[in-house]
Parts: sequence; structure tokens; C-alpha cells
Amino acid sequence: MDEPMIEDTAAESQENITLETPLPGVFVAPSIHHTTIQSGASYSHFSPIPEVLQQDMTTECVLGVDEAGRGPVLGPMVYGLFYLPLSQHHSLLAQTHHFDDSKVLTPAVRSSLMQTLCTPSTDLFSTCGWATRVMSARSISSAMLRSNSYNLNAQAMDATIDLITHVFSLGVNVTEIYIDTIGSPVVYQKKLEKIFPTTRIIVAKKADSLYPCVSAASVCAKVTRDAALEVAYEQFVGTTAGSDEGRSEAAAWGSGYPSDPRCSSWLKANMDPLFGWGNECRFSWGTAKDMLEAKGAPVKVEWPEADEDEESMKVTQFFLSSKDEDEQKGGLGNWFGRRVTGEVF
Repeated sequence: MDEPMIEDTAAESQENITLETPLPGVFVAPSIHHTTIQSGASYSHFSPIPEVLQQDMTTECVLGVDEAGRGPVLGPMVYGLFYLPLSQHHSLLAQTHHFDDSKVLTPAVRSSLMQTLCTPSTDLFSTCGWATRVMSARSISSAMLRSNSYNLNAQAMDATIDLITHVFSLGVNVTEIYIDTIGSPVVYQKKLEKIFPTTRIIVAKKADSLYPCVSAASVCAKVTRDAALEVAYEQFVGTTAGSDEGRSEAAAWGSGYPSDPRCSSWLKANMDPLFGWGNECRFSWGTAKDMLEAKGAPVKVEWPEADEDEESMKVTQFFLSSKDEDEQKGGLGNWFGRRVTGEVF
């Protein structure tokens, strides 16, 4: 049964595609694990607990979560988490550094904010903690295409819960959580409230433009995804993310969105007729499946399903005893004769 298309179907404007395209020279944050990205695996990264909180772990904190890269057919989906003292939520993020939804900020501003966050001696570095969950294209697709499908919403929710749970395990005193919604805000919020009953939780649409901590999480997620796309492209051009050559070449597949002409052109030009693409592609997306069906090799693979009778699937049944072998051979055993024992002599 075909997996339904889940990528964004509305045509993004040229302006949106430009904002989603990795910036030449994007800041490569510590959340970029080169070897893991190129292997096609998913992973999480957590910044150290900021100095301000280490001095007093009872400080009440606010935490925000947002994602980047839900719709693209190429590259990972990244969840970002951001936390800081509740007393500095608006003053530090909104008033001092002007965080906003990453889709509103230009790529250059996003990259600059992330670099400031990762630079020791800055107020953001000493006051704020952050984390990312890089959900690889391979992991997303394999989960969605298995027989008991693990859909993207469920994967995203589990990633969010895992990130928040880890921050709690570090001893951070999170008292308020704000999250950009997945599906129905009411349903999502109720589920999170059951998991974190002592924390005030708000799940809302456009939370990334309403709450500064969610805006900051959005920036962490987007800059990490942009750099991850560069790292993934290294395998095709043999450069290093952050190098001048890598920066110019990484734009060859554009934003990774199906509606981006550069993305669709790259997919068509780099498709293996049998195997399609590599770890960078989400094979569960309709765009990829349609291309393979239309232009791929005329080969169809059907994997056998396990018989209801488990006995029939035992490996031992592929081996025959001597008695069984003789019975299966019928007259062949007699034709070639039988082993002569010492008693004959």
C-alpha cells in the first residue's frame, strides 16, 4: 500500500524558497556531526547548561520547541529546543536580539544569531541552553514505509518529548513550555500535559512568532538544517561544509522542497534507475516515489510476508535429515547404491 504524500502541496512562493535555501557561508554550529549526517543516521545534540543556570539550578526557566524542514524531500527534519531563565525571556530574546520566526528572518540574520549563541562570553551563550534532534531523511522514510507505519506526526512528537525529557533529566527547572503545534493544538497539549503534569504548557499555531523562546528554537533548527544540507552535499562534490566551494555548490539542489525547480532538476539528474538516491532523500515522499515509478528501472521487488504458521518459516526446515533426503530422492538413493558397512566383509 502506497504511503500518502505528506509533503507540503501548496506551491511556495519564490520568496519562501529563497528564505529556505541554505545561505552560502551558513554558520556551522556544534550541532553538526559530519560523520553521522553522512551515514544517514539520526542523532541529538545538547549544549552545555549555561553558566547562569549552573550557578543556581533552582532558577525558573522557560522552554520553547520548533522544527525546520518538515516539507522538503531532501535533507533532515530538525527539531530545535531553547531554554533560558523565565525572567529574561522577552528582554534578552525579543528586545535585545530581536529573535523572530526563522522563516521571517533572513538567512544571514539567522546564521548570525546562531553564531552569537555559540560564542563564549556573549550574553546568549552564558544565559541560554539549546538542543537539536536531527531526524535524517533515511530514518523518516524507513519508519514511514515499514508495514506498521510510523507516521511523521508521531515521529515529530516523540522527538519533542525526548528533547524535553532530557533537559529535565539535566536538572533544569523548566516551569513553562511553549511549542509550535503538530496538528490539533488541543490534542497535542493534552498529551504533553499528561507527560509533564507539573509544567505549564502552551501549544499554539504560529507559536514561533508569538513566543521568543520558540522563535529562538526555530533559529537553532533552521541553521542546523541548512548546515546539514551542506554536509550531505559534500558526498557529491568532495568539499567540506563551510568551504567556499562547498558553499557555492550546495545551492545546486536548492531548498530541498519539491516545488523548488533546482530541487526537482537535481533529483531527475542524479537518480539511479534502480536505487534512486542516497541517504539525503526521503523515499516516502510522493515526489521521489513518482520519479522512480516513471523513470526508474522496470524492476519490482515484492518481499514475502511471514506465513501465519510460524513452523513453516523455521530455518531448520531448509535442511533435510538423511532419511528425509532419501525419501525425497525416491529411487535415486538406490540408483547410486548405499554405503557399505564392515559387516559385509
